[in-house]
Amino acid sequence: MKTLVIGASSNPERYANMALKSLLKHQHEVVAIGLKKEVVEGVTIETEKIPFTGVHTVTLYLNPVRQQEYYDYIINLKPQRVIFNPGTENPGFYRLLQANGIDCEIACTLVLLTTNQF
Repeated sequence: MKTLVIGASSNPERYANMALKSLLKHQHEVVAIGLKKEVVEGVTIETEKIPFTGVHTVTLYLNPVRQQEYYDYIINLKPQRVIFNPGTENPGFYRLLQANGIDCEIACTLVLLTTNQF
C-alpha cells in the first residue's frame, strides 16, 4: 500500500521520521511531504503538493491549523483512509473526509505497524 506521510522530517527524533522508516521496514511504498526537501532512507521529502497517484493511506503529522491548507489536496488524492496521529486530531476534517468517502482513523501509525494492524 502506498502511504503518504505529511509532515515528514529528516530529524530522527520526530515521530514522522520514525513512521517513515517503519513503513519502509514493513515493505510499504512511501511518499512524503515536509517543510524541507530532504532524503530519508531513499525517500525524497517533497515540499510541494505533488499529485501522487495510487495513495492508499495518508498519515498526518501536522497540527489541525496546518492541516487546513491540505484539505482539498488530500481529498483530491482519493486515499482509502487518513490516519490522524496523536496531536493531529481534527473533528472538522474528519467530517469533510467522511463526506467524500474517505475513512478516518485516530491512531498512531507506529503502533499500527508494530501490532500488524496497519
